[in-house]
Amino acid sequence: MALAVAKEDSTLMKLESACADLKKILKASAKMEDKLGKIDKNFDTIEETISAASRSIAPLHSLAMTTKALETRINRAVSPALALVDSFKLAESLQHRLLQLSSRASSLRDSQKRLKLLLKYVDCVDQLNATLNTINQDGEPVIHKLQEVVEFLSRTKATDQFRTHRLRETLVTLKALYETEVDAMRFEGLLDQALLNLQDEFEGILLQARHQNINELSEDKEADQMVPSDLASELEIQVLSRISETLAANDCLDICIDIFVKVRYRRAAKALMQLNPDYLKTYTPEQIDEMEWESLETAITLWIQHLELAVKTVIVSEKRLSIQVLGGIMDGVIWQECFAKIADKLMAVFFRFGEGVARSSKEPQKLFKLLDMFDSLEKLKIQFTEIFEGEAGADICTRFRELEKLLVHASSGVFWEFGLQIEGNADGLPPPKDGSVPKLVRYAINYLKYLATETYSVSMAKVLRTEQIWKAGILSKPETHENLLKEAISNIMEALQRNIESKRSYYKDRVMPHVFSMNTYWYIYMRTRNTELGKLIGEQDMKEKYKVVAEESAYMYQTQAWGPLVGLLDMEEKANDAGVAVIRGKMEAFLKGFDEISQRHRRFYNIPDVDLREQIREATVKFLIPAYTEFLTSNSTLVQAKSYVSPESIEGLLGQIFDGADRKLKRRDSKDPKTGGGILASVEGEGETKDF
Repeated sequence: MALAVAKEDSTLMKLESACADLKKILKASAKMEDKLGKIDKNFDTIEETISAASRSIAPLHSLAMTTKALETRINRAVSPALALVDSFKLAESLQHRLLQLSSRASSLRDSQKRLKLLLKYVDCVDQLNATLNTINQDGEPVIHKLQEVVEFLSRTKATDQFRTHRLRETLVTLKALYETEVDAMRFEGLLDQALLNLQDEFEGILLQARHQNINELSEDKEADQMVPSDLASELEIQVLSRISETLAANDCLDICIDIFVKVRYRRAAKALMQLNPDYLKTYTPEQIDEMEWESLETAITLWIQHLELAVKTVIVSEKRLSIQVLGGIMDGVIWQECFAKIADKLMAVFFRFGEGVARSSKEPQKLFKLLDMFDSLEKLKIQFTEIFEGEAGADICTRFRELEKLLVHASSGVFWEFGLQIEGNADGLPPPKDGSVPKLVRYAINYLKYLATETYSVSMAKVLRTEQIWKAGILSKPETHENLLKEAISNIMEALQRNIESKRSYYKDRVMPHVFSMNTYWYIYMRTRNTELGKLIGEQDMKEKYKVVAEESAYMYQTQAWGPLVGLLDMEEKANDAGVAVIRGKMEAFLKGFDEISQRHRRFYNIPDVDLREQIREATVKFLIPAYTEFLTSNSTLVQAKSYVSPESIEGLLGQIFDGADRKLKRRDSKDPKTGGGILASVEGEGETKDF
């Protein structure tokens, strides 16, 4: 019971304690509510204060924003204006520097130092030009913006009158400076003078770029020795390149081109003038025809040498200089045009001479010089095309090809004209009276021999093949070079043979045609044997066409000239008084005929070839002496010893006849020396000798 009472008392105490705490909390809450009420009132007061302050500050904020916008607008106009003023200051400073550099350059004598100073001068000109371009480009927009600001400030009264007035004065001054000074600085001031100075320096340095002594190169026959020279040092090239770029950037490109072309052509022409090419003054076909052949031949030889020298040294050097100096302008277009102008003037002089020669009269002796000219162009063709590649060099390459075409037509024309002259007996002369080889034959054979040599056969064959392609078309299949040349020369040889046969009919003497034919055909065969001409036509063909004919002519000569004398000795007579008279008559007729034929040999018949004459002498001895000896032996009882000429004397007289001596027939007791025996086989039925 007591325990229960104790528990109740404890619970009651806890409840009383909790009740006391609740009362405290309620009191605190009441105080807090009072404080919150006071805070609420304070917030309302603050809100009212802030609202009032905001209403007071709003005009000031609007004014600040307006001021900020005005400041930005003014700065956008004034900042470029200040930069423009700085550009004017920089331009003035650069002009003073130009004057200083110009003064220093005029007093310098050392070329290297002067060139380095010129680089600084060019840099200063470039800077001045860039500055003036900036002023010219930015001036109007800057002044326009500044004018808008001044008008705005004047209209809105956004700032005080003092500041607006100062800004307006600045505008007027800047506008006047821009309108009056910029053009003057660009076209009448120091920049213009500096550009004139650079033009003079450009010309002066170009004039100093000289070619090496071209006479020394002309003495070197080897093409490998013809090496182009460097016309200027690296520093000079650098200065020239910078000056050309500066002139081009300042609207002086035309002047730069004119100076370069004029000076470099003058220098290149002066270098070539060291060769003394006076022959180039004669270039029309009419003038060429009036020249003596020796002079023309020398002129063509010089033309070939000088053309090669000009292309491989002078032209290449000028091209290299053009690239180095003008290569940086307009992506390389300018240097090609300038180089083409220089080269065109130089090459035109060579072209017109070559064209004049090609168009001149078609005389046979010109063929070899025309082939020399054609061959020289063929050797230069690849390098020439490389030098004048591109559109700028197209005209020069075209003229080069036209000259080559003219030379092809001229060479083939001269060759065919030569054949026509032979065919038509164009020498206008009868055959030689003594039966010797005509000048036309000698000339033609030597002509063709020279043409068949390695020096000219390749060029002539190429000319013939080129002409055949032009006539038949590119798609045709022309013959090989060797066949074309063989056929062409064979045609000339056949024409020559027809010419010889036609001249045989001029002779009235029955022996002379055979002497003429023998001499001529033997000459042709011997002069072509074991030569390029003989190999080209064929040794067997040469034997069949010329050696065999010469042999037949020799046989006919012997038959016609000496056969009648041998015929007198063939008859046999009886040993009686009538027979003695006949024998003596034959002897007298033989000696008389021998004397007549001897006189004709001395006066008319001529065998100029020593070997041929010796062979004919020996063949005649073997043809005549045995028959004469046999006649004397058979009729020794019918003739007296002193009434006839001994065989030895006859043989000696034959030697004298063929040696050209003038001796009389003597009797048997004559002591004339014997003139040597023959070593050739006798001329028998077919008229052949060992060599024939």
